[in-house]
Amino acid sequence: MTQSGSELRRTLGVGDAVVIGLGSMVGAGIFAALGPAARAAGSGLLLGLAVAAVVAYCNAMSSARLAALYPASGGTYVYGRERLGAFWGYLAGWSFVVGKTASCAAMALTVGAYVWPGQAHAVAVGAVVVLTAVNYGGMQKSAWLTRVIVSVVLAVLASVVVVCLGSDASDAGRLDVGVSGGAGGVLQAAGLLFFAFAGYARIATLGEEVRDPARTIPRAIPTALGVTLLVYAAVAVAVLSVLGPDGLGRASAPLADAVRAAGVPGLVPVVRVGATVAALGSLLALILGVSRTTLAMARDGHLPSSLAAVHPRFQVPHRAELAVGAVVAALAARVDVRGAIGFSSFGVLAYYAVANASAWTLSPAPAARVVPVVGLVGCVTLAFALPADSVVVGAAVLAVGAAAYGVRVWAASR
Repeated sequence: MTQSGSELRRTLGVGDAVVIGLGSMVGAGIFAALGPAARAAGSGLLLGLAVAAVVAYCNAMSSARLAALYPASGGTYVYGRERLGAFWGYLAGWSFVVGKTASCAAMALTVGAYVWPGQAHAVAVGAVVVLTAVNYGGMQKSAWLTRVIVSVVLAVLASVVVVCLGSDASDAGRLDVGVSGGAGGVLQAAGLLFFAFAGYARIATLGEEVRDPARTIPRAIPTALGVTLLVYAAVAVAVLSVLGPDGLGRASAPLADAVRAAGVPGLVPVVRVGATVAALGSLLALILGVSRTTLAMARDGHLPSSLAAVHPRFQVPHRAELAVGAVVAALAARVDVRGAIGFSSFGVLAYYAVANASAWTLSPAPAARVVPVVGLVGCVTLAFALPADSVVVGAAVLAVGAAAYGVRVWAASR
């Protein structure tokens, strides 16, 4: 392969990789998944967050070990192919592309809902077009914009935490960690919240663009995940202390409702701006990740080979980015954001199940296999604890992907 023809340029250091991971995670869960998770778990929301964090940690460690060994675009698609066989790599790639395309649509619609609720779909399409153009211009432009977005979002979230915890409306009694939603509700909440933690995969998916991947990726993934967990826990505690689990479950804009209930309605517009910027950051990083997995699958012939082209000047998979942007824009013009979250979670959990199974093969030592086993069991459990319609549609989409693979193999053998 020649650098100008098919390989991507390694430009990302540890800091840039951490920022891209944060841009993927910080925002998606706080502004889109907290409400549905509270409805599912009730007072067990914080337990659901803890369960999601444990599963995410196991997945992160498995992904980091594999990414250091296979620093190529595609993430678990590559790991599954190399460790388990072509079919499992393909199934992981299929799960990621389909599930994360739904995530892109969800984030685009979140932007639309905060910017102009009456024209959410039109704004969502516009956001996809603009961010696809940014990604087309090269990885350094994307990393710079993500850094700005993360800084703004963290500042807004810090303001929410300070205002809520410092208000007279805050009551520690609302943080009761009982399980009013039952064990099933806690697991369902964990599955929905996992939607928010999954952004660290973007670091592994961009492995071909990371400098010194054996050193950078194992540092960047747990760092981004740890910072995100601290942010999520602080915000969840602050909002729960003001709204309580029932109020949070009913809230359409939880953070905005929380600062209003805390007696600072003037901060509501700032929160709305933060939500918009956070969703834009998530969308930017999601398009990056889906296009890189599309590139890897196109290289192996699972998708049209024309999508494997790399722009000679900008060193990005430009055709894959344009194709992903077009599909996401079409979905954002029609789909519902809440349905997209559950469906995305199912696909991403299937993706990480393959990652953990791949990591299990790296060493026969029992101690080295504890994390992959916990991650694998956690992924399968959370996937089937999601709302029934998400499970049914997700399983059907996986079956369609497996059937397409079988047809392709059969046609190639004739």
